[in-house]
Amino acid sequence: MTEDLRARLDTLATEAYRPELAGLDRLPTLEIAALMNGEDRTVPEAVGRRLPEIAAAVDAIAERLARGGRLVYAGAGTAGRIGVLDAAECPPTFGTDPELVVGLIAGGPEAVLNAVEGAEDSRELAVADLKGIGLTADDAVIGVSASGRTPYAVAAVEHARALGALTVGLACTAGSELGAAAEHPVEVVVGPEVLTGSTRLKAGTAQKLVLNMVSTITMVRLGRTYGNLLVDLRATNEKLRARCRRIVALATGAAPEAADRALDAAGGEVKPAILTLLTGLAPADAARLLAAHGGRLREALEAAGHTAAPAPGAGTGAGGAP
Repeated sequence: MTEDLRARLDTLATEAYRPELAGLDRLPTLEIAALMNGEDRTVPEAVGRRLPEIAAAVDAIAERLARGGRLVYAGAGTAGRIGVLDAAECPPTFGTDPELVVGLIAGGPEAVLNAVEGAEDSRELAVADLKGIGLTADDAVIGVSASGRTPYAVAAVEHARALGALTVGLACTAGSELGAAAEHPVEVVVGPEVLTGSTRLKAGTAQKLVLNMVSTITMVRLGRTYGNLLVDLRATNEKLRARCRRIVALATGAAPEAADRALDAAGGEVKPAILTLLTGLAPADAARLLAAHGGRLREALEAAGHTAAPAPGAGTGAGGAP
């Protein structure tokens, strides 16, 4: 480690040493668990202080995706894995194309399970990865780094911004290099970790919370929900089939048998099933109406003359998954 890098790490809150925890390994297990739990409770508050920045970034991302762009996460180590996880959850949750939300991790897919030494320090690797997915100005790139200085994440944001893509810098350090490089800096300062420098703890939790918001609210803005119901699910197994039936029933008030019939007629797709039950349209007509309104169920219902009140499941506490 160079003296310059050592000096920079010494200034980072995420790397700070906490002398009051020097005896951590001698504490009873329950006391360590209580200590970690207390630290974890501070993370949502830190995220809450950045809500205006997060909301602004989400609105900008949704606009890019609405015109055909993609959302790309770029990070190394824990930050990269969290991005890959969030990207992987979007197709089964929101019915998106796997290419719509992309998770890039320094070192490639192998780095999800095994550390790839030196990958996070490579600016060239970040640029090559973005070129490899054909990044364009319509896309949005979120660089994720606890320290806010990881070369892979910073270079990804710098390259994306130079191309005209939307950029967000998600860091856990104030005044970070990553934040300065991005159009939308989101710096969630969670403070020193229980284990010095182990940013898989509070910093990782903060990153997961923020990316949960980013992907979820973006999909809400894109019309992939109806109220608080997931209406772009695909019934690819028995559990999801039951979940789709329940969603159709919650949205329409239909009996389970009627929901099943509507789903069968709609080829297992939730949105047209709901539309046919609420409007009486034939499945083919419902599909055409949805397509004309960009897949937005509420707009399609209004166009069909149905008063699109909030979905029955919204805010009732009835939305738990089977």
